[in-house]
Amino acid sequence: MKLLYALLIFVPIAIGARFLHASPLLIFACSALAILPLAGMLGSATEELAAHTGPTMGGLLNATLGNFAELVIAGFALNAGLVTLVKASITGSILGNLLLVLGAAQLAGGLKYKTQKINPRLVGLNSTLLATAVLGLVLPAIFHSLHPDPERIATLYMSEWVSALLIFGYALSIVFSMHTHKRLFHESAAEDHAAHPANWTLRKSIVTLIVAAVAIGVMSEILVSATEEAVKSIGLSEMFVGLILIPIIGNAAEHSSAVLMAMKNRMDLAVGIAVGSSIQVALLVAPLLVFLGVLLGKPMDLAFTSIEVVSVGLAVMVASSVMRDAESDWLEGSFLLIAYAAIAVAFFFF
Repeated sequence: MKLLYALLIFVPIAIGARFLHASPLLIFACSALAILPLAGMLGSATEELAAHTGPTMGGLLNATLGNFAELVIAGFALNAGLVTLVKASITGSILGNLLLVLGAAQLAGGLKYKTQKINPRLVGLNSTLLATAVLGLVLPAIFHSLHPDPERIATLYMSEWVSALLIFGYALSIVFSMHTHKRLFHESAAEDHAAHPANWTLRKSIVTLIVAAVAIGVMSEILVSATEEAVKSIGLSEMFVGLILIPIIGNAAEHSSAVLMAMKNRMDLAVGIAVGSSIQVALLVAPLLVFLGVLLGKPMDLAFTSIEVVSVGLAVMVASSVMRDAESDWLEGSFLLIAYAAIAVAFFFF
């Protein structure tokens, strides 16, 4: 984590590069590197605040702020009219968490422990939510392909209704896992909370959270302002940048946290971070961006391209299959990483 915080030097460098009108590629690279430690700070502050508030409220905080950096980046990109980039970042985040993060966690944990157990109830709930997420992404795409809608007006209206339903479903899952049935999912939460007391004061946790959130907003605006020109200069498609680079930048802290938890044989937490983030993106972040687009006058529907929908569907199928036996090992992690690499190659040439 100390090595990650060393990247904070890129915060003033990115701001300076912006005011000096440096090359878009330099601005993009510096702001991207600056977001990495800021996302880590936000994650650390959230965990410390959770230690003060207790396991239930802590879980809610982690769920709420888990994808904050990515949501902010996507919001600025949407305001800039980069709808393709935003949609690709949604798809990329789901794929990255399900295949890259979960795969890396299973590989790292499996190299240290022969077999790791996963809470079967957690697997069951995640599988149900992932299936619902796929439904929410597939229906608008099918609707748009079959319904004559050249202006995408009906597709947008349909997406708004689906978005509202997905957000409602996500809220129900929070109530289920953190209130009515929290004992089933957090049987060791109190012990874990006692074993990992707060290292920061409540005031430091809140101040760090606010500072990190504001800084992420500033860096995200700088990043997005240089994205179009930077993408052109390096010869990559807007879809590939949104699908691969943006999710990695926004979720770097979560990626490392999942791997570290797996190496500590806390596989439930690692799965919760990786799969839970995918679920949150599909059921909360994507629908919120639909409504944000309406407010900004930059309409965005949920009708993703065929290759995006198929990729997400296949990723969910593979991840659910890997988790089905409620056990984890290094071979399963390796194949998840291979699946992610194959999808990344496909989008690189798409």
